[in-house]
Amino acid sequence: MHLPILLPMTLTDQEIERDLAFAIEAAREAGRRVMSLRAEKRWEGKTLADVGDQAADGFLQGFIRGRYPNDGLLSEETADSPERLAKTRTWIVDPLDGTQEFSELRADWAVHVALTVGGRCALAAVALPASDDVLWGVCVLGKERAGSSAGNQLARGTSTQPARPRIVVSRSHTPPWVARFARALDAELVPCGSAGFKVSRLLAGEADLYAHTIGLKEWDTCAPETVARALGWSVSKLRGEEHAYNQKNPKNHELLVCRPAWKERLLAALKDSGALEPAPERVKK
Repeated sequence: MHLPILLPMTLTDQEIERDLAFAIEAAREAGRRVMSLRAEKRWEGKTLADVGDQAADGFLQGFIRGRYPNDGLLSEETADSPERLAKTRTWIVDPLDGTQEFSELRADWAVHVALTVGGRCALAAVALPASDDVLWGVCVLGKERAGSSAGNQLARGTSTQPARPRIVVSRSHTPPWVARFARALDAELVPCGSAGFKVSRLLAGEADLYAHTIGLKEWDTCAPETVARALGWSVSKLRGEEHAYNQKNPKNHELLVCRPAWKERLLAALKDSGALEPAPERVKK
């Protein structure tokens, strides 16, 4: 099996402060722009989704390339370029994570802006525009910290797990293994949209774990993973391996976000539930 090459992460304190402030500003402003477009009520349905996607991506492309012209950039809404693979620093963004929810005038969507260094998560911002909040985190070893621009208290990975865990799941479709997994844990299901919003429910103390098998890309997971890691949550694939970023193929199948103390139990339950078996279809995140 080919293993990705991960380079040493080097960021000075000054670079962290500069890049974190930039990520927060980028995610916040992209979110405010698409909220303003939605408030105009000129579009609806798929047209609104397309307008929001393109507006947020256009802003982020210009904002990031204007400030960091030598960095790599991977975005869901812009054609990929192999040039980023030669970059040590690469920004990974999802201009509008949860497009369907955005177009349905719901609150469960997000804007992701993350910086990777040497293929590893470094720092990120996850904007939750409907609540005018930005969750941010730094997961550089020894310099981990996280917060909420709205001042909300965030749950750490060391927080107490309730006796009956809450699992965030897709609103529209869950494969059969999810029901088996939930029964094994005597868990409650919490449906919502957007990978970023799902992870935010764990950090808000409204859920306890998120498991997903297929259909994710680097832009879906990088920013939420970074903020979760900064708060001490465990983030891995469904067999326990860590993710690598800025890879040639941006597919990033398999995601488990949970408290570290529960990781091994959950990995076993996922295996027993059939989550590791080949999926017959692609499911929504």
